[in-house]
Amino acid sequence: MAAQVDKRQAGESSSANSVPPARLPGWLKSQELCDAANAIRGDLFARTHRLDDAALEDLEKVARGVAKRELSFITNPEFDCDGIGDEIFSETLELSTAASVRDSKSRSALADLPVYLGRMCEAPLLTPKQEALLFRRMNFLMHQAERQRSFLRSKRPSKARLKLIERLVLLSEWHRDRIVEANLRLVISIVKKFVNTNNSFDELLSEGIIGLMRAVEKFDYERGFRFSTYATQVVRRNSYRTVVTNQQDRQKVASGLQDLDIDLSDEERVSAISEKRWHELRSRLAEMLNDLDRREKLIIRARFSLGSHRKVHTLQSLADRLGISKERVRQLERRAMEKLQEMAIEQDSQSISYESEE
Repeated sequence: MAAQVDKRQAGESSSANSVPPARLPGWLKSQELCDAANAIRGDLFARTHRLDDAALEDLEKVARGVAKRELSFITNPEFDCDGIGDEIFSETLELSTAASVRDSKSRSALADLPVYLGRMCEAPLLTPKQEALLFRRMNFLMHQAERQRSFLRSKRPSKARLKLIERLVLLSEWHRDRIVEANLRLVISIVKKFVNTNNSFDELLSEGIIGLMRAVEKFDYERGFRFSTYATQVVRRNSYRTVVTNQQDRQKVASGLQDLDIDLSDEERVSAISEKRWHELRSRLAEMLNDLDRREKLIIRARFSLGSHRKVHTLQSLADRLGISKERVRQLERRAMEKLQEMAIEQDSQSISYESEE
């Protein structure tokens, strides 16, 4: 009797720990998803073509990478209901092609844009129904990818499941891209208001598109608002932050240039420096930094938020990074500043000498 109980318990344990096979669900065969699958075929091949011949060690490495990947989506209790996939994909999006977009108002708006921007904005605006369905599908597909990932074994992972996860992620991103394309005109209309001599349109547009993509991932369509309301706030806030950050960076660099006795042509404010003059000053400082040793260069760039440094670093943070004392960092900074001042004076002297010869 005890043996039978143990056998039954073992069977129940085995059943509880069983993992469902990685089969393509029926809703993945809907016509619109098949069309989307054709569009992502190249990307899917690029991500998965090596899996078939991969050694076990390589498969486990891929599985670890998949396990660490961030899958952003807004979950919904309905996504766990039976048959929800068939319901979601039974509706059709009926997205118009770019060629059939335009009413007269859209055509006139695009005509005012450069050709490359006009092509970016050819996607038609979405109806409320299309927008809600795109968000619903996008989040459901990413939810399904997360669900499949929860079944992925770290040891001897299933090739079929790895491929299925990639397919679901790419299909979710395809739906995300349709939302992004339909809202690019909104981004352009916002960021162009922030453009000036110190903030280029291309930089603001790039930051705006990144902000738009993040907004798509964070938007909860079930709250009943149109996405454009939420996206406007996000893109406007990102644009303002970009302008402020650029201004702060210019002020820090200009302050450093003044400390080095590099002439700013008596401009009262950093924002008044011409773009040409600004690039000349940055180029001049970059040349001088190249004459410093490695530690001095790192300290000056970090202290004045130059290059890849997006914020001013403290003496203590640099001391921890370099493995030296805070006072030693201060000494190196002072020595580097003295070198730069000498180089600036020497360059000014050479410039004056050259002008007198002329």
